[in-house]
Amino acid sequence: MIVLDAAKEKLSKLEVIWVDQGYSGKNFANAVGQVCGERVRVEVIKRTSETFEQLPKRWIVERINGWLNRFRRLSKDYEVYSGVSEAMIYGSLLRLMVRRLAT
Repeated sequence: MIVLDAAKEKLSKLEVIWVDQGYSGKNFANAVGQVCGERVRVEVIKRTSETFEQLPKRWIVERINGWLNRFRRLSKDYEVYSGVSEAMIYGSLLRLMVRRLAT
């Protein structure tokens, strides 16, 4: 929830957080409600079957996970401090944005 605390002031227009099934419990939704208020809602994008089926907004979650896997950010947490791990995620996403701006 440290990330949400830091982003609270910066993301005043945030309305929806799309998450994977790993965040389907009430704990995450309650924590988001405490940090961001009731104006932000959490939507869990679930797979409905084992076969391929295109779901709305699911591709956004899968794309972000794919980008972070490419930089090995989701494979294992090698850092001791959570701030270092957060900075590595920012760095990997920053590299992607700069690369897209350059092309």
